[in-house]
Amino acid sequence: MGPVTTDRMPRGFFARPATEVAPDLLGRHLAFGGVTVRLTEVEAYSGEGDPGSHAYRGPTPRTRPMFGPPGFTYVYFTYGAHWCVNLVVGEEGSASAVLLRAAEVLDGGDLVQQRRGRARVVDWARGPGRLGQALALRGEHTGRDFCRPPLGEPIDLAVTAGDPVAPDRVATGPRVGVSGPGGDGDLFPWRFWVSGDPNVSAYRPGVRRRGTR
Repeated sequence: MGPVTTDRMPRGFFARPATEVAPDLLGRHLAFGGVTVRLTEVEAYSGEGDPGSHAYRGPTPRTRPMFGPPGFTYVYFTYGAHWCVNLVVGEEGSASAVLLRAAEVLDGGDLVQQRRGRARVVDWARGPGRLGQALALRGEHTGRDFCRPPLGEPIDLAVTAGDPVAPDRVATGPRVGVSGPGGDGDLFPWRFWVSGDPNVSAYRPGVRRRGTR
């Protein structure tokens, strides 16, 4: 993957509240399996105190990685079709994470084109499911340490310094598709994106489904 691994973000960068890490991730580069992207849109989730979080009701086998130390992945399957990638942040036990919602593909476009078929280039990684597909990150990659690879193994997943976005270019708003109190944009304006960037997904409010909280 070349120089993208030389300025790897340290674990301490992620050992902060989700609402601090999330906007600071914009413009950073994420590399995995021959593909490198620039993050353009993310969402913060704050564990058991956040009604929009998977960890709101406590740990489950699926959410266990969220309760671990920062610097690990939490990858989950949704709508029977998509893998969504989160970076675990905050203190161990806080179950805080940042959902990676959208990105621009910088390198490895040939691989992404194979994975995304006839999708337009601007849509290659615009949306969390598309981003997961572009990177080929799936359930077997949950709980992966992206700050330090296993001893003796090459770096295959890394977040690097990239091109940090100036605060005046960071837009905020309600999280996409989150219903109930967690989708309240006044209480939880925890979606962050690069203002004016074409590689950002469209906002959709949450819809409460019958039989759900």
